Amino acid sequence: MKPRNRIAILICYMGELPWYTKYFFYTCGYNLDVDFYLICDNQKKYELPANVKIINKTLEEICNTAEKKIGMRISLSFPYKLCDFKPAYGLIFEDLIERYDFWGYGDLDIIFGNIRSFITDDLLDNHDVISVRHDFLTGYFQLFKNNDFTRNLFRYSKDYEKVFTSDRHFCFDETNFTHKEFTNNVPIPLIICEIDSMMHVVKRLENQGLLKPYFDFLVVEGLAGHLTWEKGHLYYKDKFEILLYHLIMFKKNGFEHKNLKQDTEKFRISTTRIY
Repeated sequence: MKPRNRIAILICYMGELPWYTKYFFYTCGYNLDVDFYLICDNQKKYELPANVKIINKTLEEICNTAEKKIGMRISLSFPYKLCDFKPAYGLIFEDLIERYDFWGYGDLDIIFGNIRSFITDDLLDNHDVISVRHDFLTGYFQLFKNNDFTRNLFRYSKDYEKVFTSDRHFCFDETNFTHKEFTNNVPIPLIICEIDSMMHVVKRLENQGLLKPYFDFLVVEGLAGHLTWEKGHLYYKDKFEILLYHLIMFKKNGFEHKNLKQDTEKFRISTTRIY
């Protein structure tokens, strides 16, 4: 049965697309019930699954649109600063998501399993925000109910103007670099950080009964190894099915990866290679 709730994922990337994009595109193609919009300045032509759309925009064009939508002058002078604007993507790119029930943002360093095995209609019907970790918001894959409230959720941070007008990166979309504190269940008033991040916003609104977030550990990160992707599903130790593998540590070490053929039905990921 086709899912009722329509999902759009927004991703911005400036510059030449990295090697792992081929795995991202390929595994997106096994999730045809989710649409992906890659906003980038790369003009190359790629063979794309039907559910992946490339929107060509420069960083300057994104900045100009963001200023109009948010209603203020912003600082967006280098690509990585886009991470701080992820919570505003639903507003900045609202024309792309108008026909969807949920919008989200993500990254390219992802190998997907079967997304809708985990992100079910029942889950979406009963929550406003979906995180794929149990302890904090995840900038590499994060979902929001598509309404005016969540498209402007960033405005509930007392520091969003400081974040959006500064040249610095604040990890605003997640925790302002206090991931360990949230993982260790440190009470929010005792967490020392510089700005009111989106994790602070979501937990505060949850405590006030204004927002229903969902947190669960559905992913694998680090250099875990023992991962198998097969026909659209991703398994850890051939036992636990997972939603995605985040390649953040794998890509930093420059490990071995094979050429991905378009008819590949199975590949494995060890601690040092994809084969």
